[in-house]
Amino acid sequence: MILDIIISGLISGSVYALLAIGFSLIFGVARIVNIAHTAFYMLAAYCIFFVTQKAGLHPLLGMLAAFVIVTLLGLLAYKLFIDPIREHEGAVLIGTIALAIAMQEVMLLLFSGDYVSVPSLIKGYFAISGVKVFYQQLLTFGMVLVVLFALWVLLMKTRLGLAIRSTAEDREVANLMGMNDSRVAMTAMGVSVGLAAITGAVIAPLTILTPFMWMHPLIMMMAVVVLGGMGSIKGSFAGAYILGFAEALVVFLIPKGAFLKGSVALSIMILVLLIRPEGLFGIAFEEER
Repeated sequence: MILDIIISGLISGSVYALLAIGFSLIFGVARIVNIAHTAFYMLAAYCIFFVTQKAGLHPLLGMLAAFVIVTLLGLLAYKLFIDPIREHEGAVLIGTIALAIAMQEVMLLLFSGDYVSVPSLIKGYFAISGVKVFYQQLLTFGMVLVVLFALWVLLMKTRLGLAIRSTAEDREVANLMGMNDSRVAMTAMGVSVGLAAITGAVIAPLTILTPFMWMHPLIMMMAVVVLGGMGSIKGSFAGAYILGFAEALVVFLIPKGAFLKGSVALSIMILVLLIRPEGLFGIAFEEER
């Protein structure tokens, strides 16, 4: 059971980490609360399904197509719908909710509400103390680590990463230093949606696809972001694995109460916020600059 909890917690935590870090990135840079973030994750999963099951191509080609197509759609959505109302946070919130529902309805029209799945990239498993560990699970976790490392290199070792971090720290000062905050925000949006697309690509072989699959990850992603601290990438990473393992513990220790996994995870978030309102790694809220 301990091994089951570890595997399940790592997979769930990795998915929440990628989603939450992408969400925190665009929030930190442009103060955009993108409710449609997990809907892009759903689009990527369906893109892989279409490429593999309908077009008959290799899953790797499906992953590449999902990343490119969904990232381009995210940039297009940002330019057409989000950027014009970017300074009005309430309008952005409502607009991205509408965008997410629109994507859900399009998937319902194209693929209906039936449960579907995509093939694994690598089949087979090995057993440890009678517990099956599937190669696809190891591959998924390994891909997540590679993506997180690549993101760290991008943010910490490149000029683009410096621009993103500077804009997130203080937009006005970044503008005074010659950085185009609008261009940086659009770049951050591309990276953010790209992370959502990668998440959908790596988790698709391990889950059942449905047009409503974006809702539960959205709730957990928001909980992770609030738990870790709004706009804190480090906090999103830590919060994701805390809630991921909390879910796994509930599922395996209380099988009949598995439906409570989301409630328990959210209760942990509330408990932490009662002690530290700004989250684990957040800073106290300042006046709007």
